Amino acid sequence: MVTVDSLKHVDILIGLTDEQIARVAAICHTETYSAQDIIVREREPSDEVYVIHKGSVEVILSGGQVTAEALAAAGPESIISMGQGQILGEMALIDSGPRSATVRCTTDGSELYVMRRADFVQLCEQDTDIGYKVMRNLAADLAFKLRHRNLSWK
Repeated sequence: MVTVDSLKHVDILIGLTDEQIARVAAICHTETYSAQDIIVREREPSDEVYVIHKGSVEVILSGGQVTAEALAAAGPESIISMGQGQILGEMALIDSGPRSATVRCTTDGSELYVMRRADFVQLCEQDTDIGYKVMRNLAADLAFKLRHRNLSWK
């Protein structure tokens, strides 16, 4: 069960009241993964966002090689490891465009909270304050990541 306490420190939910976080928690469900399970695949459509509740994942640029065998053979580039409280697939809240990377679980028994974009949009239509705050936080997060990536290329 997804709880308010487990979502309180998720960056894109900062500024929401406990009642608002409870509404977000109500539209989430939990999925459990084993090490090496692929959670999302690069270039596939996106309609879910994930919060890591327990365990860890790695974000991989696979060059389009999205099967487990191809990932192993091609030697994909691991960009970052992520753990508890971090969010992935957040661009799915903005649009249903293709995933920008593959995400693979790195620890057995990892638990991720999953929120479907359609459920989030419906919630935002009911409470525009939730939508405003989440999108503001999401924009700040994406701006930080874009700046960091651009600075690292120089």
